[in-house]
Amino acid sequence: QVQLVESGGGLVQPGGSLRLSCAASGSISTFDFMGWYRQAPGKQRELVAALNAGGSTNYADSAKGRFTISRDNAKNTVYLQMNSLKPGDTAVYYCYLLRGTWEYWGQGTQVTVSS
Repeated sequence: QVQLVESGGGLVQPGGSLRLSCAASGSISTFDFMGWYRQAPGKQRELVAALNAGGSTNYADSAKGRFTISRDNAKNTVYLQMNSLKPGDTAVYYCYLLRGTWEYWGQGTQVTVSS
C-alpha cells in the first residue's frame, strides 16, 4: 500500500509559478509510472504530465514548455514545476502512481490562478 500526499497548491497570479510536491509513503523507483492529473470544475480529469518507467516524460499540449515533472527517489517525492501559469490552469491537481497493476491517487491540491 502506498499513500500519496500532495502539497504546494495555492492562489497565484497569472504568469506566476508554483511547485507541487507528491510525497509517497513508501519507496518509489524508476520502474513506477507517475503522473500529475488535474480536474477543473465541470471537466474530466486529464493527464498533465507523466514520468514513465525508465525516466522519459510526456506532457499535455497545454503544459508543454511551461510545466516540468521530476522525481527524487531518495526523498520518495515527485514534483511538478509550473511556470507561466494561466487562469485555465485552475484545477485540483492529483498525483498518480502505477506500479504493475496497482494504482494509487493522492487526495489532490487546489491550484487557483487569478488576479
